[in-house]
Amino acid sequence: MPSNRFRRVALSLPGVIEGSHQGHADFRAGKRIFATLGYPDQEWGTLMLTPEQQSVLVEAEPDIFRPAPGGWGKRGSTNVRLARADQTTLQSALTLAWTNVAPKALLTAHNKTKP
Repeated sequence: MPSNRFRRVALSLPGVIEGSHQGHADFRAGKRIFATLGYPDQEWGTLMLTPEQQSVLVEAEPDIFRPAPGGWGKRGSTNVRLARADQTTLQSALTLAWTNVAPKALLTAHNKTKP
């Protein structure tokens, strides 16, 4: 099930906890949300990216990524089509979103564990 894979990858990042808002599972680093599941429906996840990061991902993988509808999308919120995202792409995109909100201590610890 693709949503379970999204959840597993998100929760594998340092310091991440799962919460909920507006009826959707969300994933937080510190107190800030970097990803959600089930928006706009169960086939999608959403990443909190910068507009520049969003542009790169949408251009590189338009079958997987798209700007979220409305103002959120203009500010970088990006939908991920779960069934089309492979493990590597999902890991990379979730890590990118995580780095945007993770507290400095988590980022430092994460960077020290990288090969």
